[in-house]
Amino acid sequence: MRITYNFKRAYVWELPVRFFHWTLVLSMIVLVSTGFIIANPPVFTSTLEPVNVKTFALIRQIHFVFAYILIANVLFRLYWSLVGNQFASWRNFFPYTKKGLKNLVYVLKVDIFLMKDREHKLSNISIGHNYMAAFSYTIMMLFFFLQVITGFAMYSDTSGWWFPQLFRWLAGGTSNIDLRYIHHIFTWVFLAFIVVHVYLVLYHDYLEARGEASAMVSGYKFVRAERIKDSEEDVAVQATEQMWSGKIDENVEKQ
Repeated sequence: MRITYNFKRAYVWELPVRFFHWTLVLSMIVLVSTGFIIANPPVFTSTLEPVNVKTFALIRQIHFVFAYILIANVLFRLYWSLVGNQFASWRNFFPYTKKGLKNLVYVLKVDIFLMKDREHKLSNISIGHNYMAAFSYTIMMLFFFLQVITGFAMYSDTSGWWFPQLFRWLAGGTSNIDLRYIHHIFTWVFLAFIVVHVYLVLYHDYLEARGEASAMVSGYKFVRAERIKDSEEDVAVQATEQMWSGKIDENVEKQ
């Protein structure tokens, strides 16, 4: 017997979260592209004297500019984790509760190792990030800070600004080529994570049909009706009010 469920829209990803996500996407595309060019510079053919060829300098400048944009973007996201709704909260990124640890184990078994789901509990499907995804973002955040540190350490040799000079000690404690290898390896770690992230988003979007992918554009996901107390019209009104206030919607079940 086929069972049909009713779904309602839930405003999950606020505008600042979506702004952070797509700014991150743009920054990563530019940083990875320019980073690979910097790591293995091509020969720029030109009729100008070498001293007047500024193509490579421009590429480095673009890399630095978007590095600063990415850092500001991450700091903004950290701030929003303190004032945003429950789905943006920093608490979701640390599985410190019994429920969080249980969900982490569930996702590890069912999503990663593709084991059979014997419970079929609705609460195992998170409305926002599941705890495995959120915890992996925390790990990636730590890698990001290491990437920033190694990047500024290499930049300190040619920068006159005081901030990159704070990391000059690292360049003095190890060879510049070691820093470049570390920076380069972390780039591949991020690329591998992006591939897995995109795959899992599309996988869950297909499997659960809850608007997993489109939610990062619209902000809305489709959630089983029994998990939301309000009507769809109420959700739309509350979404407008929450967009900048960061208030928690008490009528949507917490993760």
